[in-house]
Amino acid sequence: MSSLAGVNHITVLTDELDRLRAFYEEVFGARLLVELPVPEPDGPGRHALLGIGGGAALHLFELQRVATPAARAMFARGRIDHFALQAPDVGTFERLRVTLCARGATDAAVTDFGIVRVLTFSDPDGHPVELAHWAGGADLGELDMSRANDDELIARRSAAISRSPTSRHEPHISHSRQQRTTSTASEPSQHGVTERDEGKEQA
Repeated sequence: MSSLAGVNHITVLTDELDRLRAFYEEVFGARLLVELPVPEPDGPGRHALLGIGGGAALHLFELQRVATPAARAMFARGRIDHFALQAPDVGTFERLRVTLCARGATDAAVTDFGIVRVLTFSDPDGHPVELAHWAGGADLGELDMSRANDDELIARRSAAISRSPTSRHEPHISHSRQQRTTSTASEPSQHGVTERDEGKEQA
């Protein structure tokens, strides 16, 4: 048994703390826990803790002395590549998917990895984040790990490569783009999401 109780917080740099805070409050119901100034030498600036459920928080920093790094392709972002927010159930996952799509934050495409389904969205800073839910149980101990696979992602990549020889030389990118199975809000699928033409990619 793990000695940990989950993730405590994730720290994110932003140029506009108020805008980023509002996004997570409006879309996910995140709750402001505290906001404090950041003095010299790290500041001037400010930081805020947003509760996101499960005892976890987003720790947002706006620092005048620190330039927010530009968005980069997947696996080119440093040692910590991205994080995923957990939806408690498929119904909440679908509701948030529709909300994010309506805000233009995602193309609504979902990847099914057998044990987890993933939607990638961009926050107002252009930072790629994932929304995920475990398929088959709310607890990792309940999941049938023999179902874990990358088959849909691999098929997606193979199809993209066969259509465009130059794609062999492209870097890995987010699951929200060419490396994943897609679905949209036009045709329901057996998972409660919708399928779209694999040839389309997220803008």
